[in-house]
Amino acid sequence: GDYLVTIEEKGKATFLRAYVNWRCMSAGSSRVCVRMVGHKMEESYTETLKEQMSIVEMPLSDPPLCISCCPVNGDLLVGCKNKLVMFCLKYLVINQNLTVLDFERSLILHIDNFIPAEVAFCARHIAITTELDVLILKLELVQQSADGTEQCAHKVSTLEKPVDREDGPSTHTLQLELDEFIICQKPVELLGEESKLCEIPITLESTELPTEDTKHFQVRYLLFRRFTPDQSPFGFCEETKLHSVQLLPLYRTAHEETENKRELLSLFCFFSLPHVGYLYSVGKLVELISTYQYSEKSEQAVLTPQFLHVITSESLQCFTVRCSASAARDEDPYIDTTVKACPPVTLDVCTLRMQLFIGPRAICHFKNHIILLTKADTEDITERRKPTRRMLSRKADSSKTRANSESEPGWNLYIINTVSTIQLYREMVDYSRTYENVKTESCIHLLSEAHLLVRAAIMDPSFLNSDEKEELLRAFRESCAFLGDCYTRFDTKDYHLALPYYRMSGLSMTEVLKRLVSEGGEIQTCERGFIFYLTHSLNEDLDEELSKESANKVLQIFYLADPVQLPHILCSPCMRNVCPLTAVKYLQKVEKFMPSVVLTLTKAFMALKMGDLTLYEHEMDSYKETVLACGFIEQPKLLMQHKEGIVTPTEFAVHLKEMQPGLLVAAAVALHENSKIELEEADTFFKILCSNGESTVPQLLLDFWEALLVVCSQEETLQELLLRVTSQYVWRISKKQLPETKPLKTTEDLINSCNHFGLIFPWVTSITSVGSPSDRDYCEDISKLQSLLCGRSINIASALPVLEPLTEAGSVGLAIRVLCHSRLGKHEEAIDQLLRGCPAAAVRYAHHELKGDHQAVWWNKLLPELCKRTRFAGNDRPVLISSLKAETLSVVAMELELRDFLSLLPEDGTAAFFLPHLLHCSQRKQLT
Repeated sequence: GDYLVTIEEKGKATFLRAYVNWRCMSAGSSRVCVRMVGHKMEESYTETLKEQMSIVEMPLSDPPLCISCCPVNGDLLVGCKNKLVMFCLKYLVINQNLTVLDFERSLILHIDNFIPAEVAFCARHIAITTELDVLILKLELVQQSADGTEQCAHKVSTLEKPVDREDGPSTHTLQLELDEFIICQKPVELLGEESKLCEIPITLESTELPTEDTKHFQVRYLLFRRFTPDQSPFGFCEETKLHSVQLLPLYRTAHEETENKRELLSLFCFFSLPHVGYLYSVGKLVELISTYQYSEKSEQAVLTPQFLHVITSESLQCFTVRCSASAARDEDPYIDTTVKACPPVTLDVCTLRMQLFIGPRAICHFKNHIILLTKADTEDITERRKPTRRMLSRKADSSKTRANSESEPGWNLYIINTVSTIQLYREMVDYSRTYENVKTESCIHLLSEAHLLVRAAIMDPSFLNSDEKEELLRAFRESCAFLGDCYTRFDTKDYHLALPYYRMSGLSMTEVLKRLVSEGGEIQTCERGFIFYLTHSLNEDLDEELSKESANKVLQIFYLADPVQLPHILCSPCMRNVCPLTAVKYLQKVEKFMPSVVLTLTKAFMALKMGDLTLYEHEMDSYKETVLACGFIEQPKLLMQHKEGIVTPTEFAVHLKEMQPGLLVAAAVALHENSKIELEEADTFFKILCSNGESTVPQLLLDFWEALLVVCSQEETLQELLLRVTSQYVWRISKKQLPETKPLKTTEDLINSCNHFGLIFPWVTSITSVGSPSDRDYCEDISKLQSLLCGRSINIASALPVLEPLTEAGSVGLAIRVLCHSRLGKHEEAIDQLLRGCPAAAVRYAHHELKGDHQAVWWNKLLPELCKRTRFAGNDRPVLISSLKAETLSVVAMELELRDFLSLLPEDGTAAFFLPHLLHCSQRKQLT
């Protein structure tokens, strides 16, 4: 809200007034309207409110001592003796063209035996000071009680009393009216939950009319701090008194989509003693951020997001603050990682400027202006703030006569324009260069201050509409680059910060190298920060390629600073243009004292780039294939690199595909099992390597899946792989597609090495043996599919949709259908299928599958079906009769009782045909 609140004295009365629409006075209008707070507007003069200033009278039962306006929502807090009164800002809509500001007294905080000297109010946070005490509270919303009763008052009492008062004198005794005694309590600092123990009970009284939207609050204590007066050998200092309590909000960085919204991010509280100031964060965490030591006694201070301005008896001083550093961490969880950085909150503050003034009395801040009130005389300018002994003793001085300030000469009002952020940033950067060659922390400190200065400006809500927007963003990136330079050139414990600062600067690796390596190629530094930055940048999948000169320079740097990293650095996509001959020379030097498999593989890689196959073969023959496969685990980029987010094969992988596909597949399996590559990434890798389309599965990828099945232990991945290989087998068989390369493993190899592939059942072999000659071209895929279904790992129910294309594919389809029925326990359906499609295999199936609990299918299904089908003449009749006579009847006769056996025989059957089996059954019974 655009209003002005004053505490005015007239005679012996004190008034609280709000001036609304006050800008009309500066525009030349002299009309003034006076009204009481909450007073209903009269229709007769509402239309004139647009052009006149309104004075809103706010009557209080006790004289107002101090006031504070909330910068977030415009609410007003008034401090009186033993209480605080809160007025809510309201917007009264008179008509379509007129909205008037008004206030409503909504809440009173009763605080016994507490006389506030200053208050600060922001976003329901309240900071109160007496002469030596500071109390910070938060008003938290609470739900209305379940029965709907109004909670108009909420009592907050202390949980516990300090131990040192239990056996000590009473409060009455401590307040004896004795001039010769000064009673001082111990200094105390209570943060968070502990601040409840401050023994300052607070009662809330709601004063607004109860409605459905009435808000109910409770008090949460955030901080309590008590100071003691300064003491010296020369006497007792009575001028120790707190001043300038202030709550400063910082908002979330504005973006285009949130331009008109201000979201509170962090909150800070400042208060000061004459010689030291304190800055606390009171948002998510209550903690002391900074302590300010003044060179002389301070009179007043004002805190801004960028600076702390302090006036003394003779000067205006300016200090840096850490609000933006703290707020940045509240806003961005990636601060203090390898992605982003920000100077620490604990960074020492420093004095920026000190300007001399005669007799500063008061100071305030607005945007980029400092308003300073001074009085040029020789009297004690602190007279108005000289503390009484009211806090120390109940006996107070009588009321003092007030000097008539209006008649006193020497008053001056200064409006000081602060230096623009960009100009001050440039000055700080220029000054930091004086320490550049000394390589001290002072250079980093100054650049950190400059960075925080710019960061605070960017976090300002008006940043998006600022004329300096683009210049501030450039300065931010530039400051990040300067800090990156410091952490790479200086040997500091925080050398790792070079990486996030360079990332935030937006500089490419080539640009960073130009900053740190002279044009003549001379390496200016090899400090830990530089190596840390290069190592992380090169090990990441960046799309940037260094030039040949830059890559060779990086090679030289690592050979001198960290030769162990050379093999890994050479595998980076950024080093694609490095001279392979130079690389091999450096690797050979390193190999003499630090040989490794990765180094050997890297030498082979460089040999391929040079086209030296003799050297390549020599290096690859140095280790067995299993050891080489493990070497790829240590450095996967020898085989695959990410380009624009897609995994792509290297020249090494292309060569292995042609010459040693088995090693390539083994290496890919090892990478997957060691979580170096995901299954989907491996699919893309092999498809790109074999130049296949997205929908086509190359044989090498199928080889990878089959090899992965041998070692895979995760059930979810296992089932996914089983379905993938099944789908590929089915696709090839149904499309009559031959593999483009020879498979690495035969069916026998898979059965011997992988327990997910089972021995093919004899009855399956008998079915496929009568298949068409064309099926023999795909016998390997057919046998692998059958072996997979004969195993016990694949989930048949999940595989049925995949197997659908083969259901009508002759003998192959019949074998697949029967296998599925068998795995699902549907033996009767399987027998029906066999009797229709391949009767000769029915008895073999029964011998293999119908055992144990399924043995009854012999006489309940197979015997009746055989008898039924032999009645009809046909080509299969001899096979059916043979199956019935030679196998089925013998098994039934061995398992059933004679009476049960007789009941199964057909009534129209030939007695001579069944008689031998009846005799056998009868004799078996007699023998047993």
